[in-house]
Amino acid sequence: MASVTYAKVTKRFGDGSPAVDALDLEIADGEFMVLVGPSGCGKSTSLRMVAGLESVESGTILIDDVDVVGLPPKSRDVAMVFQNYALYPNMTVAENMGFALRNAGMSKADAAARVNGVAAMLELDELLDRKPAKLSGGQRQRVAMGRAIVRDPKVFCMDEPLSNLDAKLRVSTRAQIAALQRRLETTTLYVTHDQVEAMTMGDRVAVLDRGVLQQVGTPREIYRHPANVFVAGFMGTPQMCLIDVEVSDGHVDLGGADLPAPRAVPGKAVAGMRAESWQLVMAGAPGSVTARVELVEELGAEQFVYSATDLPVRDGRVVVRADHRQMFTVGDEIGLMPVADEVQWFDGQTGKRV
Repeated sequence: MASVTYAKVTKRFGDGSPAVDALDLEIADGEFMVLVGPSGCGKSTSLRMVAGLESVESGTILIDDVDVVGLPPKSRDVAMVFQNYALYPNMTVAENMGFALRNAGMSKADAAARVNGVAAMLELDELLDRKPAKLSGGQRQRVAMGRAIVRDPKVFCMDEPLSNLDAKLRVSTRAQIAALQRRLETTTLYVTHDQVEAMTMGDRVAVLDRGVLQQVGTPREIYRHPANVFVAGFMGTPQMCLIDVEVSDGHVDLGGADLPAPRAVPGKAVAGMRAESWQLVMAGAPGSVTARVELVEELGAEQFVYSATDLPVRDGRVVVRADHRQMFTVGDEIGLMPVADEVQWFDGQTGKRV
């Protein structure tokens, strides 16, 4: 196991724009760190620089306090798990998992013992004689994981390893990966664009946008206390409702709802409400915003109600989490009342949390 440190790490594209811009990030020994952000935010580039698959323009990357910039990938003791599994089609599961061990000079008996032990851990022991073409997507992913685990590396780097799996298999496999990492206690960097994966798997989450680190914290910290408007809008399903508001004498008029604002909130601000930060009331109720139901997403135990209002909502609609016992029909008028102590406040100019 090992710690990983990015110190002012920068990497630019050919046109000079930053893929990663002065990244400072510390991953503790044994930690599961998730790098998340939209496509092109620099998360995969950051991961590949640790593994030695991308060069570093400036800055330092430390693994166990040793600067690895300039070292070849094989000298870094980092195991990579790719999105496309990258298995050798002409080799069996056992041969795929043991390939790196044999290349490192391990005896045939010791390599077989290591492979068998990891295969049992991953429930692959009955598939060792099969070739990748005879495996399901989930089985191939476990083989790719097993190939990394048998090396007993200092660091695991996983680049969107679940993106080729169907929705049901993704849920079960991400739980397996998280549980396995906690069992092995191997430092892990995991890249995903799926913020649900990020929130459910990581000890901490690092959110990137356009090459710049926006915030790093536990999933709960990121969800409850986003550092800026970008993090607030990106993290969480459904995303936070962001409303451009004017603060006057410590209050905001939300078209029928009077919302008190903290003293530090500037005149031009953004008020953010999660889907659970609204109370559903009768249309026209005092202190409520009138809305019209446009879409209802039924999720079994709960539902999300998408509604149109006259509020200056950045993404157009207000989404409210509702109990499954309530009934809504498209076109219904409803009342929305913000829960004042759950409102997030951001500076309307800088976008930073107030």
